[in-house]
Amino acid sequence: MGQLRSAALYCRVSTGDQSCERQSRDLQAFAERGGFKVVAVFTETASGTVTARSERTKVIQLARDRRIEAVLVTELTRWGRSTTDLLHTLQELETYGVSLVAQTGLQFDLRSPQGKLFASLMSALAEFERDLLRERIRSGIAAAQERGVKFGRQKGQRVKADRYEARVMALKRAGKSYRAIAAELHLSKNTVMDIIHRVNDRKNSTG
Repeated sequence: MGQLRSAALYCRVSTGDQSCERQSRDLQAFAERGGFKVVAVFTETASGTVTARSERTKVIQLARDRRIEAVLVTELTRWGRSTTDLLHTLQELETYGVSLVAQTGLQFDLRSPQGKLFASLMSALAEFERDLLRERIRSGIAAAQERGVKFGRQKGQRVKADRYEARVMALKRAGKSYRAIAAELHLSKNTVMDIIHRVNDRKNSTG
């Protein structure tokens, strides 16, 4: 009998009312059938969109330390947050010589021709996913613009100046100089002058 390959089991559920017990039990049996020696079991509760996954990070650290040769999961969705994330982590595992093996039958060993083919397909899917996201963003902006929503800084808009206008004018009415106002509000003297001149111009135009 050949030497068993060392593996880590990674189990994830989406909500706190679910349990990783069944996944762990199924993966233990799967590892035994597949000739893997289980060196660690990691369980995690996190939705598919959650970025921070501390237990998954620990699995990757084991791979980085060359302590495992494979990661076993029940399904790829248990491991990856998205197509892009799955591809990225697969490539990272590959640099450590570690395969990702799903109980569903998919094995991502990027050193094999099959694994390289999967990587190419995953890369194409990841790019497709990014293109879809960009298209949704562009469509959303176009739809909002049709409704009259304006994006970005508008002509004549001075975000910083508008934010300080009331305080600048209050200090000016108190008799303080441009330089003193600038020092107190941590603004440049030119910004203070611009604010005061604009306010005075508005008053003159409406007066």
